[in-house]
Amino acid sequence: MSNPHLINRYHVPAPRYTSYPTVPYWDKQGFEEERWIAAVQSAFKHSNATDGISLYIHLPFCESLCTYCGCNTRITRNHGVELPYIQALLKEWAMYQQIFTDKPVIRELHLGGGTPTFFTPQNLKMLIEGILAPAKVHPEAEFSFEAHPGNTTEAHLRTLYDLGFKRLSLGIQDFDPKVQLVINRIQSVGEVAQVTDLARLTGYTSVNYDLIYGLPLQDAEGLASTINAVLELIPDRIAFYSYAHVPWVKPGQRRYTEKDLPDAAEKQKLYELGRDMLKQGGYHEIGMDHFTLELDPLYAAEQDGSLHRNFMGYTHQYSELMIGLGVSSISDSWTAFAQNVKNVEEYLELVTAGRLPLFKGHILTAEDLVIRKHILNLMCKGKTSWAQPQEQHSAFTEGLARMKILAEDGLVVMDGQQLEVTVTGKRFLRNICMALDARLWANLPQTQLFSMAG
Repeated sequence: MSNPHLINRYHVPAPRYTSYPTVPYWDKQGFEEERWIAAVQSAFKHSNATDGISLYIHLPFCESLCTYCGCNTRITRNHGVELPYIQALLKEWAMYQQIFTDKPVIRELHLGGGTPTFFTPQNLKMLIEGILAPAKVHPEAEFSFEAHPGNTTEAHLRTLYDLGFKRLSLGIQDFDPKVQLVINRIQSVGEVAQVTDLARLTGYTSVNYDLIYGLPLQDAEGLASTINAVLELIPDRIAFYSYAHVPWVKPGQRRYTEKDLPDAAEKQKLYELGRDMLKQGGYHEIGMDHFTLELDPLYAAEQDGSLHRNFMGYTHQYSELMIGLGVSSISDSWTAFAQNVKNVEEYLELVTAGRLPLFKGHILTAEDLVIRKHILNLMCKGKTSWAQPQEQHSAFTEGLARMKILAEDGLVVMDGQQLEVTVTGKRFLRNICMALDARLWANLPQTQLFSMAG
């Protein structure tokens, strides 16, 4: 049940912790391309021989702007942009081939956006064949892509399936017509059902739906109707995200105002409604924001403690090195992060000139690595411990002191050298991780950087 005290206290701006340190707190001054290349080479040696590497490819183009969206996108109906962009992606990948010390073994490959299905099936085939040509595919590899129900054709599904893709994610958000209108994301239950059925007939083994609570004009009746429709279609996974209202970053969100959004208490009720309906429908809550059926690998990973989280979200497979290709993509070598430029023209110009299109990054310190591990444990396992010297740091101890008020509120249990998130605390996981965020507390923002927790 809703607790007004907790909702009011913890309804504050908070990172989503797809990384630590979070992007606004990267030490950009200490980042150099040479150090990034050295970090990639080190991680490649460790990761490629055993786990393989992960690859994220950002395809930013969309034909229309979804006003709720916080992703890096380029709105255009000009499909002439496809081929030059693909050529640049393959050139960037070729640069990483020069950095790697051996043929890369791809364990995970994900196409994100933007709208990957903006690209024609033929062009996607060209891209993926170019990516795989100088690489090996891990025997347990998982290839996945994000798809718009309105433009995903049977040819898209068949082409990508034949290239090794077995998972897709459909962005639904909400089926309520009034919500769809204000967020400019129009799609029917029938369109989603058609793509889902086609995917399963083609042979896809996992279909994910993205839903969002806290959208403008969203109410309990509309959300309940959406989830009932979703339960009828039985997706394998459901991501049930909190809407991130960041109009200072995404001006498209100024199509509506804060008055159109549910307040903190209403948003909490929407979350509880959705969560309870999904659980009653046979789904298990995994980590933060995710629900799966019992046969899904994410469920097994949470049960056996192998669940992992990276910039692509939750995964049941871990690889030390993740390379991001394309505009705004983020790469992770565990000891360093790097992000590509966010502007398409600048990206094309840099790659054409034979330069890695990096514009910022971060080399993790010993303190960062300790705190990163604990935050990752909380996000994936709901608990962490620090019995060993390598799990301890003075900055982490300071975080534990900040955690005491959360323990008093019943969000965590602290016992000796162990911390565990309670059932109540799972709803406030971002706030719990924030207590350990040494870089945030050392440089408290003067303006709002993050969306509201919850």
